[in-house]
Amino acid sequence: MKATTTTGIKLIGAGLPRTATLTQKQAFEQLGLGPCYHWVNVLADLDHVELWDQAMDGRAPWEQLFGAAQSSADWPGGYFYRELMEAYPDAKVLLSVRDPESWEPSFRETIVEMSFGKSLMPLLAHARAAVDPKFERYLELVDRMFWGPQGTFSQGHESEQLMEQMVAHHERVKRDVPADRLLVWEAREGWGPLCEFLEVPVPDEPFPHANDRETFLGRVIDGALSTLQDWRAGNPAAVG
Repeated sequence: MKATTTTGIKLIGAGLPRTATLTQKQAFEQLGLGPCYHWVNVLADLDHVELWDQAMDGRAPWEQLFGAAQSSADWPGGYFYRELMEAYPDAKVLLSVRDPESWEPSFRETIVEMSFGKSLMPLLAHARAAVDPKFERYLELVDRMFWGPQGTFSQGHESEQLMEQMVAHHERVKRDVPADRLLVWEAREGWGPLCEFLEVPVPDEPFPHANDRETFLGRVIDGALSTLQDWRAGNPAAVG
């Protein structure tokens, strides 16, 4: 089912995670396109996971998900760039890109590690899922959106496979999005191309720089520790 609206999202971020998407969020909001919906919004409100599952099933709960947001960056929104182009026909599309060889280890240390790794971060994440059904469903959404049959990286998560699928995503976006609606952009290019594309003045403030990796790890680890502590306080007799 398709839903079309002429209000709401004005800029769709179609770039993959780990392409400076948190920096994009801050930049979009500085340019007046806030709030910007980002993966951190899902971590902050796990009730959104059910709505994203609905989207994966072909439904279109865009207004419920985005609310007052005027832009999106990162996944899950970027996964649905084609559907969002139809839902918001006046919206432009930003494809953030990055050199595959520098992107791959960054992606591996975060998204891949959370799903398949054995370090503290994934161990805490899966411990949280054992006592928090909403977070368990969140991890299932991650698997579905990245690694499952519908996933962006359904062909595998080895280094070469990841880079090949990254390049394939870039080419797909370039084919799908009309040239007059698309900006292919790297964060190091800063305000200039972005402001020209959006037809807005260049801000006086410096271009932002956000640490996506530290934010991601902090959200997952801190959220897990807080949930596990709350669960332990409420289950004093628990032994396993």
